[in-house]
Amino acid sequence: MKTVGIILPMEEEIDALKKYLMINREFYIYELKFYESIVNNIKCVLVQSGVGKVNAARTTQVLIDNIKVDCIINVGVAGGLSEDLKILDIVIADKLIQHDFDISVFDHEKGYIPNIGNYIEADKYLFNIAKSIINENKENNCLSGTIASGDIFLTDRSKSQEIKEQFNAICVEMEAAAIAQVCYLCKVPFLILRSISDIPNNDNKITYEKFLDKSTAIVAEAIYKILLKLD
Repeated sequence: MKTVGIILPMEEEIDALKKYLMINREFYIYELKFYESIVNNIKCVLVQSGVGKVNAARTTQVLIDNIKVDCIINVGVAGGLSEDLKILDIVIADKLIQHDFDISVFDHEKGYIPNIGNYIEADKYLFNIAKSIINENKENNCLSGTIASGDIFLTDRSKSQEIKEQFNAICVEMEAAAIAQVCYLCKVPFLILRSISDIPNNDNKITYEKFLDKSTAIVAEAIYKILLKLD
């Protein structure tokens, strides 16, 4: 039986996905709470990582070492950078970068990580399944492109514009590239999905809180449909 690990940063995102699943087991590893379910003859193991790159990377490694997953799916919300995105749209990452990793003093581009490079590409098989499933739903616009991650909730328009231009990123958040890095190093296929909950402006904290429930519900439904298509 294939095992899929699903990493979600926040409790709201876990709760949204659990509405589609019958949880048959709950357990803890290093104080991380895991939920196990069977969907489409696939064992799904959900875990809440917490916010930020360190939490995300730690959770990913615990999941890989202890559950022996065949692939990892990371879902959550993000801030939109592209003019083509609006709130509640969906982004599928084709590649990821850490916008706050900076060793440019050693003549490397910002975002470059030794032994990794700049960008980490998502698994093409999972990416193509996700794109076909989400494009079937005409209610929400779906874009694919670069997701930029960093340990900051962006509210500054100029900083957001800088990240967009420097990395050609279409959205920004706080976990995905760290998860991608661990998966890359451990040779585990991965998929990253984000629903747009805010855009960089003076009111984006308010926007984020207002649309969080709707954003999480959208990606939860998408993940459930993707699980039904996996073989």
